[in-house]
Amino acid sequence: MPRTDPDAPRWRRFLPATWSFRAAFAFALVFGCVLLGARAGELSPPPPPSTPPPVGAAEGVDEATQVAPDSPRASLRKFIDLCRAGNYAEAARYLDVPPRADGVALAQRLKAVLDRHLWLEPDALSPHALGDTQDNLGNGVEQIGTIPTRTGTQPVRLVRRVTPDGVRWLFSRATVVRIDEWYAQLEDRWLRDHLPPALLRPGPRELLWWQWLALPILALASWVVGAVLSFLLRAALRHLVLRTESTLDDALLAVARGPLTFAGALLAMAVALPWLKLYLPAEQFLDAVLRAGAFVAVFWLVLRGIDAVGGRLLEAPATRDNPAARSLVPLMGRIAKVTILIIGAIAVLSELGYPVASLIAGLGIGGVALALAAQKTVENLFGSVSIGIDRPLQVGDFVKIDLVLGTVESIGLRSTRIRTLDRTIVTIPNGKLADLQIESYTARDRMRLHCFLNLVRETTPAQLRAVLEGCERALREHPHIWPDDVVVRFVGLGPSSLDVEIMAWFQTQDFGEFRTMRQEALFSFLEVIASSGSSLAYPTQTVRLAKGAPERPQPGLS
Repeated sequence: MPRTDPDAPRWRRFLPATWSFRAAFAFALVFGCVLLGARAGELSPPPPPSTPPPVGAAEGVDEATQVAPDSPRASLRKFIDLCRAGNYAEAARYLDVPPRADGVALAQRLKAVLDRHLWLEPDALSPHALGDTQDNLGNGVEQIGTIPTRTGTQPVRLVRRVTPDGVRWLFSRATVVRIDEWYAQLEDRWLRDHLPPALLRPGPRELLWWQWLALPILALASWVVGAVLSFLLRAALRHLVLRTESTLDDALLAVARGPLTFAGALLAMAVALPWLKLYLPAEQFLDAVLRAGAFVAVFWLVLRGIDAVGGRLLEAPATRDNPAARSLVPLMGRIAKVTILIIGAIAVLSELGYPVASLIAGLGIGGVALALAAQKTVENLFGSVSIGIDRPLQVGDFVKIDLVLGTVESIGLRSTRIRTLDRTIVTIPNGKLADLQIESYTARDRMRLHCFLNLVRETTPAQLRAVLEGCERALREHPHIWPDDVVVRFVGLGPSSLDVEIMAWFQTQDFGEFRTMRQEALFSFLEVIASSGSSLAYPTQTVRLAKGAPERPQPGLS
């Protein structure tokens, strides 16, 4: 039986594990990336394919002022615009159509052939009325590319003709008569012959509208395939994971379900994309979306892994008994996740074509401003990290910090709260706390008893020795005494007493238990003093008056 993750959030255990829910999630995730990329294309369209610069174009001159209306560039641009608008009747006027041929159908088929094999950029053609006069094709002839066929390649050319509307560059007669042959070799010809014309028009990012409609269906199907691949992969890895004693690999495998399913869906979608017969810009666009999705899968897996590692660290014995470490682990996890999210967002936006250079520069400037504005906050944050790593105090410790004496109630991200003996709360910022001297009474392994016995002056040496021996014997007979260092010594003659110093250590860490032990020791000291015949001295002062001293007259009296 596979082991489950006991730290899984309660809400996740109640999610409907149905295919419909997963399919909806797939649509939102995968198709959302596609729409985000499409939006990116509006902001920064992809660069055109590499083409040679137009012959005869003057450098540093505005192109709009040098493109002649009867140039090859202007004619091709007009033909493409008319085809995009679905006005194939007008587009047919840019073809040298043979007699009794259907110019509208030929224009539509030529656009499909050119999009599939050439993907023309009008800016690659000459902007001059006479075209490129140095291409060795003769005056009035312009070649725009070649179409691959079963027997080789065939040229696509424009010729300069005089029409009722004036001089215009048209697709040559030799090119037009080959259109049907080229069109018959298209792999998606059946769809083009049976789909409504509206679905064959290009939409955003040069995806035809029927391809846009097919993408959600493809995303759902890819998610199903990804779920199957994820299940098979996790089943294979589970046999290896169950052989290990560590539970971390079990947790990592449990949280990897979603990212692995998403990665499998991306793989299935990459395999299925060629069936859509995409144009070159659309293919480049969806390739970028898939690469961005791969980044999403990787960073998603890393984020889930951070949660799994954090959960296992909180279950570790060293962390379970350390409140400071239990506070530090979630903090470090959140910092790591925010860092991963920022890096992942920049990587995904870069793949989708967004200008991330300005974003990174803005983040740098914003980071400097934030660091200046939140200097104290950052200082306290790093102070909390320092306290969590060094662990000079923990929640529940009885400590003395500067002049504050009390019990630590909480260690937060910004400050630490201490409950004083007067039951008040003292809040110390962590940045300042990290620089203060911290004395922890809870960290003591033994507690010291230190006191002085002030015996009366009338105590004889024999009685004093009896007191010393009796007090030391009473201490050493105590079951919790530290026997290596018991001090009972006669230390001096006080103004009104004989002073005996007593110092010993009890093996306990509980202050309440130490109070009881101290009380028992003090009772035993009183019994020893009483049995020896001595007693405790009272602070006294003797004033002696000399007899026969003459009285002095007081000033001012007569």
